[in-house]
Amino acid sequence: MKWYQEDAEEKWRERQYRRKVKEEWLVEAKAIQTAEPSRRMLMREAKRESLAIIEDAARTPEQFREVLARWDDALIVEEWRVAKHEELTLDNMRDYELPDSERIIPQPFDHIWWRQLLGGNFIDVIHDCPHEIHELTTSRPVFDFMRELDEDHREILYYRAIRYWTPQQIAVLRGQTDRNIRKVYNNMIDDIRMKMYIRLHPRYAAKAPLTFMQKEFCRTYLDQFDEIQKGKVLRKLGENERRRRKESKERKK
Repeated sequence: MKWYQEDAEEKWRERQYRRKVKEEWLVEAKAIQTAEPSRRMLMREAKRESLAIIEDAARTPEQFREVLARWDDALIVEEWRVAKHEELTLDNMRDYELPDSERIIPQPFDHIWWRQLLGGNFIDVIHDCPHEIHELTTSRPVFDFMRELDEDHREILYYRAIRYWTPQQIAVLRGQTDRNIRKVYNNMIDDIRMKMYIRLHPRYAAKAPLTFMQKEFCRTYLDQFDEIQKGKVLRKLGENERRRRKESKERKK
């Protein structure tokens, strides 16, 4: 598919550019490191001053683009230096790092996909498919919600939330309209969020241990609804609480 080839080429160009920026920074860093101690601080200050001068002198669109390019390069280097101290997984890798699964030649071994494999972290790679999307999370509630989805919903959720495909790309894959894909995805997310609220609210009300994000979710979830919608959610919450108490009594018997 043409759009897939263009996306793969764009990712390849992004990786090549980032590699070039890192190599140039390494050469510059080596030059500073091998300089005399009295000159190292001077060289770093000179680099910062040169950027400040270019920023102050920028007047034309071309000059501003040059300033932005320099800041983008600095951000690429900073992300790379920080990432060296992080354990990257499929959950936090960036778009340009996503593996191209249709290529025969494997990605370079510095790619996150292969770094995971060589490091012995096989779970994300083994279960990287729509039918096993529930295996990609460590959250028990999310695991349960994912398993309850049918195959069509899992496929849409996988390509939209994990692969970051656009609704148009998913529509081409499934032979549907992008409007239909958006409607199904939004309804599915709303349903999952409501189930998550019903699942977490008893623990939130009892002040049981929750993560910061879970607490914020429980605190703000109902704010997006009007009174009628709030009533529907609260009724389902009450039904779930009564069912939970009934099951608890039956287990005691």
